[in-house]
Amino acid sequence: MKTVTSDVLQFRGSHYEFGFWQGEQLKKTPLLQNRTAMHTRLAQKFTADVSKVEQLLQKFAPNLHLEIHGLADNLKLDLQTTYLYFSGYYSVQKSGCSIMMSSDYMIRNYDNAPETYDGRYVLFAPTDGGYATVGPSMQVTGRMDGLNEHGLAMGYNFVNTRGRADGFVCNMIGRILLERCANVGEAIDLLKEIPHKHSFNYCLLDPHTSRIVEASPRQVTTRTALACTNHFHLLDAENRYRMDDSVAREKAIEHAQRTEATFMQAFNVLNQIDGDVFATKYGAWDGTLHTAAYLPHRLTATIALGGNVKPVPIDFQKWLNGEQLMITKLKGALDAKTGFANS
Repeated sequence: MKTVTSDVLQFRGSHYEFGFWQGEQLKKTPLLQNRTAMHTRLAQKFTADVSKVEQLLQKFAPNLHLEIHGLADNLKLDLQTTYLYFSGYYSVQKSGCSIMMSSDYMIRNYDNAPETYDGRYVLFAPTDGGYATVGPSMQVTGRMDGLNEHGLAMGYNFVNTRGRADGFVCNMIGRILLERCANVGEAIDLLKEIPHKHSFNYCLLDPHTSRIVEASPRQVTTRTALACTNHFHLLDAENRYRMDDSVAREKAIEHAQRTEATFMQAFNVLNQIDGDVFATKYGAWDGTLHTAAYLPHRLTATIALGGNVKPVPIDFQKWLNGEQLMITKLKGALDAKTGFANS
């Protein structure tokens, strides 16, 4: 078993201040060095047009570009390199992921290779515009799932990279959704406008409603369902040829939704290693790294690193009220050969 950790980071201030502060934190971990090595290996697949991406960020997420500038200034990186690392306008990662929702919660397995995982769980309350958010980061500036101060929860599931186009990748779209949208309706409108690089399901839940948005570079549509994995139901021409595992996990979640009565029972459906949803193919970029849950009505979150783990509660409402949370690190274990990018 490989021991893994995730740092819990709490910050209140402007986007530029947040970026500069994050740069200081990155200097204390191997994360930046590991990310640089990954980008070096995959240099031919990564591009970033700074002026174009800045224009898009200012349109869809005003002030977020200032966070990237703060990172650049602290880390002494040129803007081309910084945007390449942190703008979210590219991607090579593939992953699985499963999501189970009810009117009260969203529970989500994030499946990928351990070395792609930042190991950063972030609470950020911007003072220069945008909503306060909580959730794990991806590529530092992005969010793979999360909750905002209005009770909008978001998680995404990979569908396909075939037919890719110029656009933002899942984790930056997730960050923009949480920071700019107060409810499911606003999130749907943004997903219909923002450019998508790849095809993903975006699961959305607020205190009043839920939707699954099927988004590809060519088309965006919505459906109503409470289980979601790695295939489209409406935009089925965008699906991969092999969907057996995705369909099986979706059916397992739907079966559980008919029988599981409590939140913890539902959480265990996704987090039990010997269950039908938890993934263990870490060497093939398809292992469950965390099981996260968001409860919009209570403005609370939970997260567990690895499987068969009791989730750690995060009282987001308390943090919004101005209290600093005492937790500084999350711990877990994976049946994998490699650890997170921060180790």
